[in-house]
Amino acid sequence: MPIRNILTTCWLALLLAAPGATALAQPAASDMAPRVAACVTCHGRDGQATNSGYFPRIAGKPAGYLYEQLRNFRDGRRLQPAMNHLLTNLSDAYLREMAAYFAGLRYPYPPPAAPDLAPGVLARGRTLVFEGDPARGLPACASCHGAALTGTEPGIPGLLGLPRLYIASQLGAWLTGERRALPPDCMAEVGRKLQPADIQAVAGWLSAQPMPSTTQAAPAAAHPLPQPCSAQAQAASAGAAR
Repeated sequence: MPIRNILTTCWLALLLAAPGATALAQPAASDMAPRVAACVTCHGRDGQATNSGYFPRIAGKPAGYLYEQLRNFRDGRRLQPAMNHLLTNLSDAYLREMAAYFAGLRYPYPPPAAPDLAPGVLARGRTLVFEGDPARGLPACASCHGAALTGTEPGIPGLLGLPRLYIASQLGAWLTGERRALPPDCMAEVGRKLQPADIQAVAGWLSAQPMPSTTQAAPAAAHPLPQPCSAQAQAASAGAAR
């Protein structure tokens, strides 16, 4: 299905769901599946993603990460009209429920798509993922997203099991400033140093990797991140506030 048709379908579901969701801003924590029906219209059954390559898998992502992204969409730091519309009037408490629900869903991942990039491009992507580019001040992806690239609790997502189109579009959004987070915005700092060839290489290599046997995010690292990052601080404070 073309992206435009998927977006239209998603928009209709969100427009129908938003009034009810707003009215249920502080519901009891039960029977979440019907209340997130608008989410799975775009993000696939149980948040496992669709084949479009545009909407990411949200099942099994760290709850702190999902909560912060929901807040970013609601508060305008991430721009996607359907998401912005759906979340406009939802409370922090409701967003935490949504995040916890999808974080608790564990499903197998499909095998990755075969890479179609030149071996040299893929090798460059692997180098950036595990070594970064110190001369340009680029940290390794693995230094924050975990050695297995499955994310780090409480607020850093995994990078595997995502389509190349999605990874490239999000890295590009950090580069252009279309995607932002609360300060200190570590990914904005990284994005400003990326070049289009970096994005192609990293997205191509990551999307071609199979998931490890353990797909859950790693525990929070004992060592500090390469640079200050609100992703961990905000997610940790949100978890403590529960």
